[in-house]
Amino acid sequence: MKTKILLIVLSLACTTGFAQSKKKKTTRKKAATTQQTPPQQITALNAAQPDSAKRQQVVLKPFDRPLDGYYKKTNILSATVTPYPALREADVAYAKRVWREIDLREKMNQYLASPKARLIDVLLSSIMAGELTAYDANPDPVNDPDGDSFAKPLTPSEAYARLVDSAVVEKQDINGNSVRSKVAGILSADSIIKFRIKEDWVFDKQRSVFEPRIIGIAPMIKSTAGGADLDYYPAFWIYFPDARHVLAVKEVVNKNSDATGLSFDDVFMKRIFTSYIVKVSNDKDERIKDYAQGIDKLYESEKIKKGLMNWELNLWQY
Repeated sequence: MKTKILLIVLSLACTTGFAQSKKKKTTRKKAATTQQTPPQQITALNAAQPDSAKRQQVVLKPFDRPLDGYYKKTNILSATVTPYPALREADVAYAKRVWREIDLREKMNQYLASPKARLIDVLLSSIMAGELTAYDANPDPVNDPDGDSFAKPLTPSEAYARLVDSAVVEKQDINGNSVRSKVAGILSADSIIKFRIKEDWVFDKQRSVFEPRIIGIAPMIKSTAGGADLDYYPAFWIYFPDARHVLAVKEVVNKNSDATGLSFDDVFMKRIFTSYIVKVSNDKDERIKDYAQGIDKLYESEKIKKGLMNWELNLWQY
C-alpha cells in the first residue's frame, strides 16, 4: 500500500515539473517575438504595406512657431481708421491747398526710412498686392494739368516701373551695327528719400476748427539719365483716404522704444513729421521755386506757414 502511494506522489511531481518547464519555454518564445525587428525586416515590412497603412502609422506633428518675445502685438493689427468728421460745403469758411515735401534725411523723419519698416515698402507692397491704386503723375493738359488729380490709374507693374531708374546704353547687333537699348536698374528702397503731400487747410465754422486734411501722397524720384542733375519729381500719386486702412495696421519703428503703439496713419494724422512747403494755391499757379532760389525758398515756406497760423489767430478778438 505504501508503495502505491509513493508511486502516485512521484508521478504528480513529474507532471508538475514538466508543465512548469513547458510554460517557461512558451514565455521565452513570446519574449523573443516582442524583441525589436532588425532594420532590414522593417524595410521589407514597410515596402509590403499599402500607402494608406503607411500614412496611418507616420503622423507628422505640425510646426508650431515659437513666439518671438514674451507678448504678442495684436493691437496694431486690429486697429481701425478713425474717420474725419463730416464736412459740408456750406460750413467751409476758408480753404487753402498746400503742397509740401517730407525729406527722410532730416533727423525727425529718419524713422520713416527704417529698414525694419519703410514707408515706401508699405505703400509699394500694398500696390503690388492690389490693395492700393497708384495714379499717373504725368500732367495731362485736358484732364490733369498738374498731374495730381488722380485722373489715370496705373497697374501695379506700371507703378513699380516708375520707381526703377533706367538708362540707354549702346550695343551692337549681330551685323556690328550700333543700336540703343533701354536697361532698367533694380529698385533700391533707400533711394526714395522724399515724399510729396497734397493737402487742404480748411476752417470748419460749424466746429470752429482750422485743420489740414491730406488728399494725396507721392514718392519722389530723381532721374539720372544723361548725367544731368535733375530735380525730384513724383513717381505716382496715392489717394490718401484709400491708403489709411493700410497705414493704420503698420507699426512705425522708434529708436527710443520698440513699443511705440503708433501706426503710419498716426504719423500723418498727428503730424509727427517735419516738412517744408513747395507750393500754395495762387492765381498765377506758381511754385515757390519759380520766384525764389536757394535759401530764399525755405524763408518763403516758413512765411506761408506763418501766414496760415496767423489767419486762424486773427479770427479771435478780445
